[in-house]
Amino acid sequence: MAITTHHRARPITPAVLEELLTADDAGRPAVPRTDDEGGAPLRCCLRRSRPGERIALVSYAPLRRWAAGTGADPGAYDEQGPVFVHAEECPGPDDDGLPFTDAHRTLRRYSADGRILGGRLVSAPEDFEPALTEAFADPAVALVHVRAVEYGCFLYEVRRG
Repeated sequence: MAITTHHRARPITPAVLEELLTADDAGRPAVPRTDDEGGAPLRCCLRRSRPGERIALVSYAPLRRWAAGTGADPGAYDEQGPVFVHAEECPGPDDDGLPFTDAHRTLRRYSADGRILGGRLVSAPEDFEPALTEAFADPAVALVHVRAVEYGCFLYEVRRG
C-alpha cells in the first residue's frame, strides 16, 4: 500500500540494478529465479513481486553507495544485506508514494558524514509522514533508511529535499 506524501522513497536506480545483477555488493553474481508465490519486496520498483516474475536476491550496501557519491565515510555503520530486485531491466516505481507501510518499520536517521543519529519505530501507515517530517526537522539528518523490523532488511531511502 502506497500513501500520498511529500517525502519520496528512492528505489535502487536502473544503473545500480545493472551493476548488482553482474556482481552484487558482496562481489557475487546474481542468481535469478522465477518467483512462484510473489510478495517479495522489490527495491528497484518499490512494490511486491508478482507470481511468475524473475527476481534475484542480492547483497546491497545502501549507505556505502550513498557515501561514495557524497564523500562521507560511514566507518563501522557501513553494512550490506539482502534485497530482492528484478532479474532484468526494471521500469522503476509506478508512483511517488511511500511503499511497504503495511507492517512495523524502523526509520533509521543518518548524518551527512554517514553516522546513525537515531531511529524510530513506525507501526501504522498514517504515521510514516509525521515520522519523516520529524526526522528531517533535525538539520543534522541527511537521509533516512526505512527498514523491516522483523528481519532488519533495508527497504528504501528517503533523502532531505
